[in-house]
Amino acid sequence: MATLKMEFEGIYTPLIAPFHENYNLNQEAMAKTIDMLIHSGIHGIVLAGTTGEYYAMTMKERFKLMGIAKEMINGRVSTIVGTGAIRTEDSIEYAKQAKKMGADAILVTTPPYAYPTGREIALHALAIDKAADLPVMLYNYPGRMSTNMDEETLDRLGRSTNFCAIKESSGDPNRLHMLARDYPHIALSCGMDDQALEFFAWGAKSWVCAGSNFAPEAHIALYNSCVIEGNFNKGRQIMSAMLPLMNVLEQGGKFVQSIKFGLTLRGIDAGPPRKPLHPLNKDEKRVLTEVIKTMNKSISGLEV
Repeated sequence: MATLKMEFEGIYTPLIAPFHENYNLNQEAMAKTIDMLIHSGIHGIVLAGTTGEYYAMTMKERFKLMGIAKEMINGRVSTIVGTGAIRTEDSIEYAKQAKKMGADAILVTTPPYAYPTGREIALHALAIDKAADLPVMLYNYPGRMSTNMDEETLDRLGRSTNFCAIKESSGDPNRLHMLARDYPHIALSCGMDDQALEFFAWGAKSWVCAGSNFAPEAHIALYNSCVIEGNFNKGRQIMSAMLPLMNVLEQGGKFVQSIKFGLTLRGIDAGPPRKPLHPLNKDEKRVLTEVIKTMNKSISGLEV
């Protein structure tokens, strides 16, 4: 088993995959994004996650992206590599590659579409863990995977100490309470942005937040207020300023496109999403631009 237990604390950015108009990886934009994020003070980067459009890449492309990004990060912050795939065999290959490239941890999610049972999810995750022997952050996202990592899954995973964190993206407060009370050995990580305050109140010390691709300062400010300073009064003010953005991202139906356009507004051309997704239209860009502008103005007026 992995000899070092990773402490999942801070803001972890699930990195976008910037593309040229021909959908090839834009390495220059990726380097600029990584440097901007690290300079802003984020604590870790997640590669090949949902926001990184892993589902639209071939295995060869994902291996290439992982290697290029890891070299660009160069040990300045922690690197977590996503292993998401429908086939367990493919997830194992991604885990092996993550180990080979020197990742600090891997992200293990439920296989989409197959609708596995709690036992089957556990066996899937244990097989990936055996292949990599790295710290694991589980990723529970029933909105996309159609099933939860239930108590049977979590209990069975207790046989390996590598399962030390979970990104909880169900949006269900009852699961948040269950994880905090019944599985204190699995570090909570916020995976539902509009519930960040609740996660921090229940002891979460990390937040995997896609919006930090283009607004790392705001996300770091909220984290620092709640987790570092324990000042939830200030945290509520920051959260109030961020909620309109979160509503646009979560309810607009164009999550990845919005994240990419937000980064483009910072002067880094994130390019289009890969098909079947399409970029934002003119009206959607206008709304998002105004929401980001208002949020930044509101937060700058606070003593953060």
